[in-house]
Amino acid sequence: MGFHENLKAGIFMGEKSKPGLKELSPIDVYKLLPKINCKECGFENCMAFAAKVVNREVAIEKCPPLLKKEYENAYKQLKELLKPAVKEVVVGVGDTAVKVGGKLVMYRHELTYTNPTAIAVDVTDEMADEVLERVRRVESLRYEHIGQTLKLNMIAVRSTSNDPERFKATVKKVTGATKLPLILCSLNPDVLAAGLMAAPNSRPLLYAATKDNWREMAELALMYKCPLTVSAPNNLKLLKSLVKTLLEYGVEDLVLDPGTFPDEGLADTINNFTMIRRSACKHGDELLGFPILGIPMTVWMNSAGAARELLVWKEAYHAAMLIVRYADLLIMHSLDGWALLPNMMLRLNIYTDPRKPVAVEPGLRVFGSPDGNSPVMLTTNFALTYYTVSSDIESAKLNAYLLVVDTEGIAVDSAVAGRKLTAEKVAEAIKTSGIESKVKHRKLIIPGKAARLSGEIEELSGWQVLVGPRDSSDIPKFLQEKWSPS
Repeated sequence: MGFHENLKAGIFMGEKSKPGLKELSPIDVYKLLPKINCKECGFENCMAFAAKVVNREVAIEKCPPLLKKEYENAYKQLKELLKPAVKEVVVGVGDTAVKVGGKLVMYRHELTYTNPTAIAVDVTDEMADEVLERVRRVESLRYEHIGQTLKLNMIAVRSTSNDPERFKATVKKVTGATKLPLILCSLNPDVLAAGLMAAPNSRPLLYAATKDNWREMAELALMYKCPLTVSAPNNLKLLKSLVKTLLEYGVEDLVLDPGTFPDEGLADTINNFTMIRRSACKHGDELLGFPILGIPMTVWMNSAGAARELLVWKEAYHAAMLIVRYADLLIMHSLDGWALLPNMMLRLNIYTDPRKPVAVEPGLRVFGSPDGNSPVMLTTNFALTYYTVSSDIESAKLNAYLLVVDTEGIAVDSAVAGRKLTAEKVAEAIKTSGIESKVKHRKLIIPGKAARLSGEIEELSGWQVLVGPRDSSDIPKFLQEKWSPS
C-alpha cells in the first residue's frame, strides 16, 4: 500500500483528536494548579509557573503542593494534558539506556525537539570474529564538538542464519563486550527467544512483530518487559491495526517500522514517515503516536555488483533524510566516519533549542599553569566562540586565564550591539570570578570586536584594558608582541 492508498484509507487523519500544542495555553494549566502562589516552585506565582510548563521549561513535579493527595486528580489531568504526541520509549537499562520518541511537536520551530535520533550499527550472527571488532569501533567513535560528545548509541544484532543457538551465542558475545542497548532483529520468535535468554535483563528493542507473528512477539515483549517494533512495510492501515491489537494485548512500549525503501521507493518512505508524525502531532492519532524506526541499511540489500563507496554514500543520505523526516531511531551498516559524522552533526543541530543559542557556563577558566603575571582574557559564553578561543589558547600551550561573561549565549559582536555584553557585566564578572586574588596585575585583554567598551570597562572596573585581536587565532602573536604584566 503506497502513499495514495494510505491517503484513501484515511490514515492521514487520525481516529482520535486532542488539542495540539499551540492550542494549549497557560490558562489551561493554571486552572488545574493549586493557585496558592506559594513560590515553592521558584516562580512568583502559579500563572508564571503555568507559562513555563506550557513551554516545557519546567516539569509539573516542580510544584510541591500538586504532589499532595488532595491534588491527585488535578495532577493526573495535567499529566494527560501535557503528555507528548509521540510516546517516549526507553531501550536498555542503566546509564547507557536510550530514550526514543517523546516528541511534542511536528516542526522544530514550534518547540525544542527531545530525545535525539538514536543511531544503531548492525552486527549479524554470521560475522564470527568481526562482531567484536565492529562493537569496538562503535564504542570508540567519538567526536568532540562545541563541548558535546557525538557518538553512536546502540548495537543491532541481526539473525541472518535463522539459527536460535547461533543467535544466542552472538548476543552473549555482544553483551559481554558492551553495555550499549541492543536491538534484537529476527522475524522468528524462536530466534528472538534464544537471544533474550542471553540478555534477559537488558531490555532490548525487539524487531519485529508482523501480521504473521504478532502474538508470539507480544508474549516475548511482555515476558521480558521489552519494547517491541511493529512492522508493516508501506501499509499504514495494517500498521495501525497491529498497534491497536498489541495495545489491547497489553504491550505498551511500541516502535513503528513503516518500511525503508531505497531508490525508487524513497518517496513512499518519506511520505509514510511524514504522515505518521503528522497524524500523531497534528491530529492526535494515538495509534500512530509512537517512535519511528528507519533502516537506511536496506541500501545494502540486493546490492550485488554495486561499488562499496556508492552504497556507503547512499546509506548516508538516506539516513540524513530520515533524521530530518522524523525518524527516532536508525539502523545503519557502514562504520565509515565520513558517512556517520555528518549525520551525527546534523542530528546535533536539529536537536538544539531553536529558542536560544548554545551556551557554556560563565565563569573563570584556567589554561595551563598560570601565575600572578599571566594574562587575563575575556570572551562571551556563546559555545562556538568559547570553544574556538579555548582551542586556540590550548593549541598555543599558553598559561592564561579566560573570563567567560554571560551574554545569554550570544557572540561578541552581536552581544556588544545588543547590549548583552556591557561594561557593567564585565566589571561584575571580574569582581565575582575571584581573578583579582589570582594575579598581581590589573590588565584585561578584550576581543577586538568589543573595542568600543574599553573606556567604560576601565572606568567601572579599575582595570587597564588592552584591545586584543579580532580573531582568536592571533592571540599567541598578540601576547608575544604586546603582553607585559607591568
